[in-house]
Amino acid sequence: MYRHDNNNQTSLTLPLEISISETHIVRAISAFVDTIPYKLVYGEESAFGRPQYSPLMMLKMMLFAYSRKVFSGRKIQQMAEENIPMKWLIGDPDVVPSYRTINRFRTDPQTTKLIALMYLQFRQSLIDNNLLSDEAIFIDGTKILADANKYSFVWRKSTEKFESKLDQKTRNLFKDLIQNKVNLAVASEMDPTDLQTLEAEVAALDTEIDELDQQIKTEKVIPGGSPRKQRRRKLKHLRHLVRDEYLPRKQKYRQYHEWFGDRNSFSKTDHDATFMRMKEDPMQNGQLKPGYNLQIATQSQFVLYYQVNQRPTDQRTLIPFLKAMNFTQTPVNYIVADTGYGSEPNYQFVKEKLGKIPLIPYTMYLKEQSKKYRTDLSKVMNWEYHAKDDYYVDNHHIRFSYHGMSHRTDKNGFTRDFKVYRADDYDDPEGYYWSTTRMGNQRGININPNWESQKEYIREQLSSPEGQAIFAKRKLEDEPAFGNLKANLRFRRLSVRGLRQVNNELGIILMAANMDKLAKMMANLTHIFGWIEKLSRIFQRKGLNFLVLME
Repeated sequence: MYRHDNNNQTSLTLPLEISISETHIVRAISAFVDTIPYKLVYGEESAFGRPQYSPLMMLKMMLFAYSRKVFSGRKIQQMAEENIPMKWLIGDPDVVPSYRTINRFRTDPQTTKLIALMYLQFRQSLIDNNLLSDEAIFIDGTKILADANKYSFVWRKSTEKFESKLDQKTRNLFKDLIQNKVNLAVASEMDPTDLQTLEAEVAALDTEIDELDQQIKTEKVIPGGSPRKQRRRKLKHLRHLVRDEYLPRKQKYRQYHEWFGDRNSFSKTDHDATFMRMKEDPMQNGQLKPGYNLQIATQSQFVLYYQVNQRPTDQRTLIPFLKAMNFTQTPVNYIVADTGYGSEPNYQFVKEKLGKIPLIPYTMYLKEQSKKYRTDLSKVMNWEYHAKDDYYVDNHHIRFSYHGMSHRTDKNGFTRDFKVYRADDYDDPEGYYWSTTRMGNQRGININPNWESQKEYIREQLSSPEGQAIFAKRKLEDEPAFGNLKANLRFRRLSVRGLRQVNNELGIILMAANMDKLAKMMANLTHIFGWIEKLSRIFQRKGLNFLVLME
């Protein structure tokens, strides 16, 4: 026997109450977002015009949608129409923001401030509930694919190469104009390749051609052709070159340089995206793709800070990221990161500027720990060093004496100081052979004392029992956060374009992952069940000054 269903009914009975589980993520999202004093960002509401949607309600919608792997504006609107927990978040069943409203919200500059305030509130909530400690903070980065076409790249070297060829053409054209006695009305010291000079050339040619047109109208037929017409034909050709080819290309290259900044590439689809080497490379040919470098700082697998960077390497992102953190709110003793962040300026900044202990291995750290490396007498670190007379002795008993100091400044402005050692002169054939190069030059080595002392300090910290225990947690902190982002939430490609818009979207998705983790903790750990009730009273109980924390 089967139950017969009838879809032709004239009425549909609906329950008067729709219950949401006490441990559902929407309850955690709603309780958390309601504690954010968004008026510090948005100010007073306008008394005129159509009432706007509440920013907090829009933020709740975005957090819940992203936690359910929904990133499209149209699909979020569809969720608001059909999804019961989403309707519970909105409150009014008749309120359904359009996809345009949703897309405008997540790209709004005011949303950037609201997201920053949201993370400030979240960190304080974790501190008040004893979910954070002052032991260490863990930093790592990953590449996120931009919402840009794959083959929309523009390279700095190619731009500079073609621009130099264009400059040579403009110089030759400037000489042609002088030879044709065109009144350019420009100073002689002006650069012929400058954009303003090209614009002045177009204006001068227009004036000259207009004058020739007036003269030709009153001119009689001349046997053998009119010289004025020949001159006009020549000037029109030059004007076509400047106005339709040289000037637009020069304007394009100038715009390219503004978009480049200090980068070597950008995408024509998303000008803020940089071409980077992604791990997702099915062809295994090292193809570069447009993307952003996402940096996060975690503790207890919660993302406390994040920063979107346009640099493909992690080494140069650490200092800007640390400067953006609020160590007054989250004081820690250790900064933990992987080998990609190990460098002399990074160690110096963490130790001297922040007063923290870096647990960041340098590139050769693991290799230097191997027995093969430590017993290789050809390595400078295994040579005999005599501190009293300041000289080295290599495995062939060649003495390298102190010769002087050397200074190198890299393209980022960081200066490194090196001590230069040169091999002594030897008269015997064997000593001469090992003290000189194949070209007959004297052998030499450069030692960076500051870098060597930093490496020794890092080795001591990483080999200590406390350092080993803290550094062992690194893979349990950052990697699960990225794995949850890309594998569970399936967030592998951005939906917006532009650095500020990308910053907003990544802030929302990372907080959605935080709320999802927190909701699961509420369901699994009984001592967290009272978190929702306590959350709305945290700031009244603590008397927290938001303005102080925002500074």
